[in-house]
Amino acid sequence: MSDSDEESLAETFWAVARRLRHQARRTLEPWEINPGHARALAVLLRHGPLRLSALADHLHIAPRSATEVVDGIEERGLVARQPDPADRRATLVALTEEGTRVGAAIRAARAAEAEQFFGELSDGDRADLARILRTLRD
Repeated sequence: MSDSDEESLAETFWAVARRLRHQARRTLEPWEINPGHARALAVLLRHGPLRLSALADHLHIAPRSATEVVDGIEERGLVARQPDPADRRATLVALTEEGTRVGAAIRAARAAEAEQFFGELSDGDRADLARILRTLRD
């Protein structure tokens, strides 16, 4: 593969990534929530209440950044801090009823968004793309 082909591949990849980011932001507009907050809600929806350090690990961010994320969604009433029953010194972050509702709605909207975005691909192309992306991710 020549240098110009590699550059073209990288440019195409980043163009697709930009489209996905813009589409994701538009999808989140009805909830007036940013992508970082939406990711935190998704993690809590999937894993249940977590300590801040565990949430940070799932989000691949520093614990201090996780505190800022939680502060932002706590202000919106989407999560609440509560004592960890296994360790009174520790605090868990848990979805509120509203947080569960919003998280589930965002998950459904994102699934519809993905279906629309990838809908033009055949089943075989989707499987190939998923395999390639997993290889690049890992």
